[in-house]
Amino acid sequence: MARVKRGIVSRRKHKKLLSKTKGYRGTKNRLVKVAKEASLHAGAYAFHGRKLRKRDFRSLWITRIGEAVQKEGLSYSVFMNKLKKANIMLDRKMLNELLSEDPASFKGIVKSVSKN
Repeated sequence: MARVKRGIVSRRKHKKLLSKTKGYRGTKNRLVKVAKEASLHAGAYAFHGRKLRKRDFRSLWITRIGEAVQKEGLSYSVFMNKLKKANIMLDRKMLNELLSEDPASFKGIVKSVSKN
């Protein structure tokens, strides 16, 4: 069996890993073993952060809609309940977009819902 020299392959892997961890503090951007661990943790944190971002935006939309509806004399929960009963299928993201882009139409929706 022929002898296999892996120097080029492992060097390439190490360089790729170290370029990924560039800017990390301490030895996490210099030592391969430590950098690999740091990279794995960073990936896990990034994955979790993407889930948190969705949660954070939803709570932000709820806060904004609640404030706007409060000015019209309704509470958030009552407004959402009346939206569902009126069979208006707008999610919180779209309601927030309406609120920021076209406040007049949002007020129209609130008025039409509050009549029922």
